[in-house]
Amino acid sequence: MSGEDIVAQPIQNSDTAVRVVFGAAKRMSIAAEVQRIGASKVLVLATPQQSDAALEIAELLGSLAVGVFCKAEMHTPVHVTEAAMAQVAETQTDCLIAIGGGSTTGLGKAIAFRTGLPQIVIPTTYAGSECTPILGQTEKGVKTTLSDPSVLPEVILYDSELVRTLPVPMTVTSALNAMAHAAEALYATNRTGETTAMAIQGLEAFIDGLPRVLSEPSDLVAREATLRGAWACGTVLGRVDMALHHKLCHTLGGAFNLPHAETHAIVLPHAIAYNARAAGRELQPICDLLGGENAGTALHAFAQKMNAPTALRDLGLQQRDLDHAADLATTKPYPNPQPVTRDDIRALLQAAWAGDAPIQ
Repeated sequence: MSGEDIVAQPIQNSDTAVRVVFGAAKRMSIAAEVQRIGASKVLVLATPQQSDAALEIAELLGSLAVGVFCKAEMHTPVHVTEAAMAQVAETQTDCLIAIGGGSTTGLGKAIAFRTGLPQIVIPTTYAGSECTPILGQTEKGVKTTLSDPSVLPEVILYDSELVRTLPVPMTVTSALNAMAHAAEALYATNRTGETTAMAIQGLEAFIDGLPRVLSEPSDLVAREATLRGAWACGTVLGRVDMALHHKLCHTLGGAFNLPHAETHAIVLPHAIAYNARAAGRELQPICDLLGGENAGTALHAFAQKMNAPTALRDLGLQQRDLDHAADLATTKPYPNPQPVTRDDIRALLQAAWAGDAPIQ
Protein backbone atom coordinates (compact mmCIF):
# COMPACT_ATOMS: atom_id res chain seq x y z
CA MET A 1 0.00 0.00 0.00
CA SER A 2 2.98 2.29 0.41
CA GLY A 3 3.28 5.35 -1.75
CA GLU A 4 -0.06 5.59 -3.51
CA ASP A 5 -2.07 8.78 -3.81
CA ILE A 6 -5.64 9.16 -2.58
CA VAL A 7 -8.27 11.69 -3.54
CA ALA A 8 -10.28 11.85 -0.33
CA GLN A 9 -14.05 12.11 -0.34
CA PRO A 10 -15.55 15.57 0.24
CA ILE A 11 -15.94 16.40 3.93
CA GLN A 12 -19.31 17.30 5.47
CA ASN A 13 -21.21 19.56 3.06
CA SER A 14 -18.11 20.69 1.21
CA ASP A 15 -17.44 20.06 -2.47
CA THR A 16 -13.74 20.03 -1.63
CA ALA A 17 -11.77 16.86 -2.30
CA VAL A 18 -8.34 16.68 -0.71
CA ARG A 19 -5.41 15.06 -2.51
CA VAL A 20 -3.65 12.75 -0.04
CA VAL A 21 -0.20 11.29 -0.72
CA PHE A 22 1.58 8.61 1.36
CA GLY A 23 5.16 7.42 1.09
CA ALA A 24 8.76 7.83 2.15
CA ALA A 25 10.50 10.91 0.68
CA LYS A 26 7.26 12.27 -0.82
CA ARG A 27 8.31 15.78 0.27
CA MET A 28 10.86 15.68 -2.54
CA SER A 29 7.97 16.13 -5.00
CA ILE A 30 6.74 19.32 -3.34
CA ALA A 31 7.55 21.57 -6.30
CA ALA A 32 5.43 19.40 -8.58
CA GLU A 33 2.54 19.60 -6.11
CA VAL A 34 2.76 23.40 -6.08
CA GLN A 35 2.77 23.51 -9.86
CA ARG A 36 -0.16 21.09 -9.96
CA ILE A 37 -2.33 23.69 -8.24
CA GLY A 38 -0.97 26.53 -10.37
CA ALA A 39 0.88 28.46 -7.68
CA SER A 40 4.23 30.24 -7.95
CA LYS A 41 4.73 32.29 -4.76
CA VAL A 42 4.85 29.97 -1.77
CA LEU A 43 5.21 30.92 1.89
CA VAL A 44 6.45 28.03 4.07
CA LEU A 45 5.11 27.91 7.64
CA ALA A 46 6.62 26.19 10.68
CA THR A 47 7.29 26.55 14.39
CA PRO A 48 10.66 27.89 15.56
CA GLN A 49 11.62 24.33 16.49
CA GLN A 50 11.06 23.13 12.92
CA SER A 51 12.70 25.97 11.06
CA ASP A 52 15.24 23.58 9.54
CA ALA A 53 12.44 21.52 8.00
CA ALA A 54 10.87 24.69 6.61
CA LEU A 55 14.17 25.75 5.09
CA GLU A 56 14.55 22.31 3.47
CA ILE A 57 11.13 22.68 1.85
CA ALA A 58 11.98 26.19 0.69
CA GLU A 59 15.19 24.86 -0.85
CA LEU A 60 13.28 22.10 -2.64
CA LEU A 61 10.89 24.73 -4.01
CA GLY A 62 13.68 26.91 -5.35
CA SER A 63 12.31 30.00 -7.08
CA LEU A 64 8.74 29.02 -6.14
CA ALA A 65 9.41 29.98 -2.50
CA VAL A 66 8.99 33.62 -1.46
CA GLY A 67 9.85 33.11 2.19
CA VAL A 68 9.46 31.19 5.42
CA PHE A 69 7.52 32.14 8.54
CA CYS A 70 8.68 30.10 11.53
CA LYS A 71 6.67 31.60 14.39
CA ALA A 72 3.68 29.24 14.63
CA GLU A 73 2.56 28.60 18.21
CA MET A 74 0.24 26.24 20.06
CA HIS A 75 -3.47 27.02 19.97
CA THR A 76 -3.09 29.43 17.00
CA PRO A 77 -2.86 32.81 18.75
CA VAL A 78 -4.49 35.55 16.70
CA HIS A 79 -1.48 37.88 17.07
CA VAL A 80 0.77 35.29 15.39
CA THR A 81 -1.70 34.93 12.51
CA GLU A 82 -1.70 38.70 12.06
CA ALA A 83 2.10 38.75 11.91
CA ALA A 84 2.04 36.03 9.26
CA MET A 85 -0.63 37.91 7.32
CA ALA A 86 1.73 40.87 7.02
CA GLN A 87 4.33 38.63 5.36
CA VAL A 88 1.67 37.12 3.09
CA ALA A 89 0.74 40.59 1.88
CA GLU A 90 4.35 41.74 1.52
CA THR A 91 5.37 38.72 -0.57
CA GLN A 92 2.09 38.45 -2.51
CA THR A 93 1.91 34.80 -1.47
CA ASP A 94 -0.39 32.64 -3.61
CA CYS A 95 0.09 29.31 -1.76
CA LEU A 96 0.86 28.17 1.78
CA ILE A 97 2.89 25.14 2.82
CA ALA A 98 2.60 24.11 6.47
CA ILE A 99 5.20 21.63 7.69
CA GLY A 100 4.82 20.43 11.26
CA GLY A 101 2.11 19.45 13.71
CA GLY A 102 -1.15 20.99 14.80
CA SER A 103 0.37 24.38 15.64
CA THR A 104 1.65 24.96 12.12
CA THR A 105 -1.41 23.43 10.49
CA GLY A 106 -3.59 25.73 12.58
CA LEU A 107 -1.68 28.79 11.41
CA GLY A 108 -2.08 27.75 7.77
CA LYS A 109 -5.80 27.28 8.30
CA ALA A 110 -6.13 30.68 9.98
CA ILE A 111 -4.43 32.40 7.05
CA ALA A 112 -6.48 30.44 4.51
CA PHE A 113 -9.69 31.37 6.33
CA ARG A 114 -8.83 35.04 5.96
CA THR A 115 -7.45 34.91 2.43
CA GLY A 116 -8.77 31.84 0.63
CA LEU A 117 -5.21 30.82 -0.28
CA PRO A 118 -4.59 27.17 -1.20
CA GLN A 119 -2.62 25.04 1.26
CA ILE A 120 -0.31 22.06 1.15
CA VAL A 121 0.24 20.39 4.52
CA ILE A 122 3.20 18.16 5.34
CA PRO A 123 2.44 16.64 8.77
CA THR A 124 5.28 15.70 11.10
CA THR A 125 3.02 14.43 13.91
CA TYR A 126 -0.18 12.39 14.11
CA ALA A 127 -2.48 15.24 15.16
CA GLY A 128 -4.75 14.84 12.14
CA SER A 129 -5.97 18.43 12.13
CA GLU A 130 -4.88 18.69 8.51
CA CYS A 131 -7.88 16.52 7.60
CA THR A 132 -10.55 18.68 9.19
CA PRO A 133 -12.45 21.86 8.32
CA ILE A 134 -12.06 22.90 11.98
CA LEU A 135 -10.01 25.90 13.05
CA GLY A 136 -9.31 26.67 16.71
CA GLN A 137 -7.92 30.11 17.56
CA THR A 138 -6.90 31.71 20.83
CA GLU A 139 -7.24 35.37 21.78
CA LYS A 140 -6.92 36.84 25.27
CA GLY A 141 -6.82 33.39 26.87
CA VAL A 142 -10.00 32.12 25.22
CA LYS A 143 -9.96 29.44 22.53
CA THR A 144 -12.81 29.42 20.04
CA THR A 145 -13.46 27.04 17.17
CA LEU A 146 -15.18 27.31 13.84
CA SER A 147 -15.83 24.93 10.98
CA ASP A 148 -15.48 26.06 7.39
CA PRO A 149 -14.52 24.09 4.26
CA SER A 150 -12.23 26.95 3.21
CA VAL A 151 -9.64 25.88 5.79
CA LEU A 152 -9.18 22.42 4.27
CA PRO A 153 -5.88 21.97 2.43
CA GLU A 154 -5.74 21.10 -1.23
CA VAL A 155 -2.95 18.55 -0.68
CA ILE A 156 -1.64 16.52 2.28
CA LEU A 157 1.76 14.83 1.94
CA TYR A 158 2.37 12.08 4.50
CA ASP A 159 6.11 11.44 4.34
CA SER A 160 7.06 8.64 6.75
CA GLU A 161 10.67 9.85 6.81
CA LEU A 162 9.52 13.01 8.58
CA VAL A 163 8.05 11.12 11.54
CA ARG A 164 10.86 8.57 11.77
CA THR A 165 12.80 10.87 14.12
CA LEU A 166 9.76 12.12 16.02
CA PRO A 167 10.77 11.61 19.67
CA VAL A 168 9.05 8.64 21.28
CA PRO A 169 7.24 10.69 23.97
CA MET A 170 5.85 13.03 21.32
CA THR A 171 4.95 10.05 19.14
CA VAL A 172 2.85 8.61 21.96
CA THR A 173 1.01 11.79 22.92
CA SER A 174 0.39 12.71 19.29
CA ALA A 175 -1.01 9.25 18.60
CA LEU A 176 -3.35 9.40 21.62
CA ASN A 177 -4.46 12.83 20.46
CA ALA A 178 -5.45 11.30 17.12
CA MET A 179 -7.12 8.33 18.79
CA ALA A 180 -9.29 10.76 20.75
CA HIS A 181 -10.91 11.91 17.50
CA ALA A 182 -11.91 8.35 16.67
CA ALA A 183 -13.06 7.53 20.18
CA GLU A 184 -15.47 10.46 20.30
CA ALA A 185 -16.63 9.72 16.76
CA LEU A 186 -18.02 6.39 17.99
CA TYR A 187 -20.78 8.14 19.96
CA ALA A 188 -21.16 11.34 17.90
CA THR A 189 -24.77 12.43 17.49
CA ASN A 190 -24.32 12.62 13.70
CA ARG A 191 -22.24 9.45 13.28
CA THR A 192 -22.87 7.15 10.33
CA GLY A 193 -21.87 3.60 9.51
CA GLU A 194 -19.06 5.01 7.37
CA THR A 195 -17.67 7.28 10.09
CA THR A 196 -17.81 4.48 12.66
CA ALA A 197 -15.92 2.16 10.32
CA MET A 198 -13.29 4.82 9.68
CA ALA A 199 -12.95 5.51 13.41
CA ILE A 200 -12.35 1.83 14.11
CA GLN A 201 -9.86 1.71 11.24
CA GLY A 202 -7.90 4.56 12.78
CA LEU A 203 -7.94 3.04 16.25
CA GLU A 204 -6.80 -0.33 14.89
CA ALA A 205 -3.90 1.29 13.05
CA PHE A 206 -2.59 2.93 16.20
CA ILE A 207 -3.23 0.02 18.56
CA ASP A 208 -1.33 -2.23 16.17
CA GLY A 209 1.30 0.20 14.91
CA LEU A 210 2.20 2.32 17.94
CA PRO A 211 3.83 -0.52 19.94
CA ARG A 212 5.86 -1.40 16.82
CA VAL A 213 7.00 2.20 16.45
CA LEU A 214 8.02 2.32 20.11
CA SER A 215 9.96 -0.91 19.66
CA GLU A 216 11.75 0.43 16.57
CA PRO A 217 11.14 4.18 16.03
CA SER A 218 12.93 4.24 12.68
CA ASP A 219 10.72 1.51 11.14
CA LEU A 220 9.25 3.33 8.13
CA VAL A 221 6.61 0.66 7.52
CA ALA A 222 5.29 1.03 11.06
CA ARG A 223 5.53 4.81 10.82
CA GLU A 224 3.48 4.84 7.61
CA ALA A 225 0.89 2.58 9.24
CA THR A 226 0.45 5.07 12.06
CA LEU A 227 0.28 7.95 9.58
CA ARG A 228 -2.60 6.14 7.92
CA GLY A 229 -4.20 5.92 11.35
CA ALA A 230 -3.72 9.64 11.77
CA TRP A 231 -5.39 10.26 8.42
CA ALA A 232 -8.37 8.06 9.29
CA CYS A 233 -8.80 9.60 12.75
CA GLY A 234 -8.38 13.13 11.44
CA THR A 235 -10.77 12.59 8.57
CA VAL A 236 -13.49 11.25 10.84
CA LEU A 237 -12.97 14.27 13.11
CA GLY A 238 -13.93 16.44 10.15
CA ARG A 239 -17.14 14.52 9.51
CA VAL A 240 -18.79 14.29 12.92
CA ASP A 241 -19.28 16.44 16.00
CA MET A 242 -17.03 16.09 19.02
CA ALA A 243 -18.19 16.23 22.64
CA LEU A 244 -16.83 16.23 26.20
CA HIS A 245 -13.24 15.19 25.55
CA HIS A 246 -12.52 17.89 22.99
CA LYS A 247 -14.43 20.49 25.01
CA LEU A 248 -12.26 19.81 28.04
CA CYS A 249 -9.02 19.87 26.07
CA HIS A 250 -9.88 23.12 24.31
CA THR A 251 -10.75 24.66 27.67
CA LEU A 252 -7.52 23.54 29.28
CA GLY A 253 -5.40 24.50 26.30
CA GLY A 254 -6.93 27.91 25.70
CA ALA A 255 -7.30 29.06 29.30
CA PHE A 256 -4.13 27.57 30.82
CA ASN A 257 -1.87 27.21 27.76
CA LEU A 258 -1.32 23.51 28.33
CA PRO A 259 0.44 21.55 25.55
CA HIS A 260 -2.12 20.22 23.10
CA ALA A 261 -1.16 16.59 22.53
CA GLU A 262 -0.16 15.88 26.13
CA THR A 263 -3.47 17.30 27.37
CA HIS A 264 -5.43 15.09 24.99
CA ALA A 265 -3.42 12.05 26.05
CA ILE A 266 -4.15 12.62 29.74
CA VAL A 267 -7.83 13.59 29.46
CA LEU A 268 -8.86 10.90 26.94
CA PRO A 269 -9.32 7.92 29.30
CA HIS A 270 -11.20 10.06 31.82
CA ALA A 271 -13.61 11.56 29.27
CA ILE A 272 -14.28 8.19 27.65
CA ALA A 273 -14.86 6.48 31.02
CA TYR A 274 -17.31 9.26 31.87
CA ASN A 275 -19.23 8.81 28.63
CA ALA A 276 -19.11 5.01 28.82
CA ARG A 277 -21.78 5.35 31.50
CA ALA A 278 -24.26 6.25 28.76
CA ALA A 279 -22.53 5.02 25.59
CA GLY A 280 -21.01 1.69 26.55
CA ARG A 281 -22.45 -0.04 23.50
CA GLU A 282 -21.11 2.58 21.10
CA LEU A 283 -17.67 2.43 22.75
CA GLN A 284 -17.53 -1.38 22.69
CA PRO A 285 -15.11 -1.42 19.69
CA ILE A 286 -12.43 0.04 21.98
CA CYS A 287 -12.92 -2.82 24.44
CA ASP A 288 -12.87 -5.29 21.55
CA LEU A 289 -9.48 -3.93 20.46
CA LEU A 290 -7.89 -3.42 23.87
CA GLY A 291 -9.73 -5.81 26.16
CA GLY A 292 -11.54 -4.98 29.36
CA GLU A 293 -15.12 -3.95 30.02
CA ASN A 294 -14.82 -0.15 30.13
CA ALA A 295 -13.43 1.78 27.18
CA GLY A 296 -11.97 4.50 29.40
CA THR A 297 -10.05 2.16 31.67
CA ALA A 298 -8.90 0.18 28.62
CA LEU A 299 -7.47 3.37 27.11
CA HIS A 300 -5.88 4.24 30.44
CA ALA A 301 -4.12 0.87 30.55
CA PHE A 302 -2.97 1.27 26.94
CA ALA A 303 -1.63 4.75 27.65
CA GLN A 304 0.29 3.44 30.66
CA LYS A 305 1.84 0.67 28.54
CA MET A 306 2.93 3.32 26.05
CA ASN A 307 4.48 5.37 28.88
CA ALA A 308 2.16 8.29 28.16
CA PRO A 309 1.78 11.16 30.65
CA THR A 310 -1.14 10.59 33.02
CA ALA A 311 -1.37 13.69 35.26
CA LEU A 312 -2.33 17.25 34.35
CA ARG A 313 -0.30 18.51 37.29
CA ASP A 314 2.82 17.34 35.45
CA LEU A 315 1.95 19.77 32.66
CA GLY A 316 1.96 22.70 35.07
CA LEU A 317 -1.76 22.94 35.83
CA GLN A 318 -2.31 24.04 39.41
CA GLN A 319 -4.91 22.36 41.62
CA ARG A 320 -6.35 25.79 42.37
CA ASP A 321 -7.17 26.11 38.65
CA LEU A 322 -9.51 23.11 38.61
CA ASP A 323 -12.56 25.00 39.85
CA HIS A 324 -12.17 27.62 37.14
CA ALA A 325 -11.59 24.91 34.52
CA ALA A 326 -14.77 23.11 35.58
CA ASP A 327 -16.71 26.37 35.36
CA LEU A 328 -15.40 27.12 31.87
CA ALA A 329 -16.09 23.59 30.62
CA THR A 330 -19.72 23.66 31.74
CA THR A 331 -20.71 27.23 30.89
CA LYS A 332 -22.31 26.44 27.55
CA PRO A 333 -24.34 23.26 26.98
CA TYR A 334 -23.36 20.91 24.15
CA PRO A 335 -24.48 17.44 23.04
CA ASN A 336 -22.84 14.65 25.05
CA PRO A 337 -23.93 11.06 25.75
CA GLN A 338 -23.68 11.42 29.53
CA PRO A 339 -25.28 14.58 31.00
CA VAL A 340 -22.60 17.10 31.92
CA THR A 341 -22.72 18.57 35.42
CA ARG A 342 -20.28 20.90 37.06
CA ASP A 343 -19.66 18.57 40.03
CA ASP A 344 -19.01 15.57 37.79
CA ILE A 345 -16.58 17.49 35.61
CA ARG A 346 -14.78 18.85 38.66
CA ALA A 347 -14.32 15.28 39.90
CA LEU A 348 -13.13 14.13 36.47
CA LEU A 349 -10.58 16.96 36.33
CA GLN A 350 -9.37 16.13 39.84
CA ALA A 351 -8.64 12.54 38.82
CA ALA A 352 -6.91 13.67 35.61
CA TRP A 353 -4.89 16.26 37.53
CA ALA A 354 -3.71 13.75 40.10
CA GLY A 355 -3.02 10.96 37.61
CA ASP A 356 -5.61 8.67 39.20
CA ALA A 357 -7.51 5.94 37.36
CA PRO A 358 -10.60 7.16 35.48
CA ILE A 359 -13.83 7.36 37.47
CA GLN A 360 -16.29 4.82 36.09
